[in-house]
Amino acid sequence: MAAFVYDLSQEVLRTDAAGMPLEWIGYEDAVKLYYLEQVAYSCGTLLYRLHGGICASTGRQSLVDVNSIIATYGNNHALAKAREHYVPPLNNHTLFKRDANLCMYCGQRFSARELSREHVTPLSRGGTDNWNNVVAACKRCNNHKAGRTPEESGMQLLAVPFTPNHAEYIFLKGRRILADQMEFLLAHFPRTSPLHKRLSQMLA
Repeated sequence: MAAFVYDLSQEVLRTDAAGMPLEWIGYEDAVKLYYLEQVAYSCGTLLYRLHGGICASTGRQSLVDVNSIIATYGNNHALAKAREHYVPPLNNHTLFKRDANLCMYCGQRFSARELSREHVTPLSRGGTDNWNNVVAACKRCNNHKAGRTPEESGMQLLAVPFTPNHAEYIFLKGRRILADQMEFLLAHFPRTSPLHKRLSQMLA
């Protein structure tokens, strides 16, 4: 297959038929969904125009347009209900992106390799390794705080840690997100979420 764009690494946002974000997929998986007639509708930017084989009976070449957002059939009520209580897996990549690559103590921005996962209430003091007890911190601040609480170390948190919902976690996992994809995801963020405010400013 050939495409009219050169960058085939741009991911497509897949949703269910009701428009709830599900995952990021590559162009090959997107084309497969089209051929299996699983795509209910599409919206957003046209990413790829892919040409397939030529039909022997008609002599026409198949053509598939892949947009930045595609909705697929199937709207499992049980899954939608479970999503309300969804707790995404915790990893450093999405944690650092949640905190905008800022150290939550000194406020400076760092690369991922210069950041560490810091437990607000230390594990040695009964703290847990979950979203509501971890923040991104530069190694200097993490070492200075050590096994103390922020109050004991005289270090003030710049933001309260929080657990992302399902749509926010999909945003955090995205590698290069287009403006229309960000706008679509934003509609599924809680309005009180710090990510909602940040993304709104990015789209303004």
